[in-house]
Amino acid sequence: MKSLLYKYRKFFIVLIVFSAVTISLFYSALKPQKTLPIYNPSDVNPELVDSTIQYKSKYHTIADFKFVNQNGDTITQKDYEGKIYVADFFFTTCGSICPKMSTNLADVQKAVLNNPKVKLLSHTVFPEVDSVSVLKAYAVKYGVVDSKWNLVTGDKKEIYTMARKSYLAVKLGRPDQLYDMVHTENFVLVDQKRRVRGFYDGTKKEEIQRLLEDIDFLSKE
Repeated sequence: MKSLLYKYRKFFIVLIVFSAVTISLFYSALKPQKTLPIYNPSDVNPELVDSTIQYKSKYHTIADFKFVNQNGDTITQKDYEGKIYVADFFFTTCGSICPKMSTNLADVQKAVLNNPKVKLLSHTVFPEVDSVSVLKAYAVKYGVVDSKWNLVTGDKKEIYTMARKSYLAVKLGRPDQLYDMVHTENFVLVDQKRRVRGFYDGTKKEEIQRLLEDIDFLSKE
């Protein structure tokens, strides 16, 4: 028996290696591959989407924008060109969900600090209150790294338009107030092609972990 095994040892080695490779390939083929959806207005809760685009079911991308950040610098889509980024909406005097959202986004910043592919973008929904100096104080409070995270203010109509026509992330506010909006807890993940790839509850740690996993996935695409 030993002599037989010795005589055909090369054959058995090849057979074992071939079997291992085959099993590995078979397992890989059966294992579901991770994918991320591409969101369009028709996929999202209509309450978060402007009525003029609720029908849109494909080719949705983030529109061009121009705002001012916590340092008084002009921020446009060019600053985010080719980047993966997380967008949200907040206001500095919010005492309910905003502190938790900002704390969690600070954790996201820490996690992606050394990933040059990723940035963050927070929009105030109360630009009449959140001036550059107010945003700067808020940025200091939450440890904002200027090269990674912009807190922006600007024309309320433009912020409203971006929130409801691009990011699909805020609800209508008081009907008697023009461009009034109610921000949600959503963090919005945008890919390198300006497409919306995910929505995450910015108040929940488990959702932040899911966001970080999806950022890592997009970073490797």
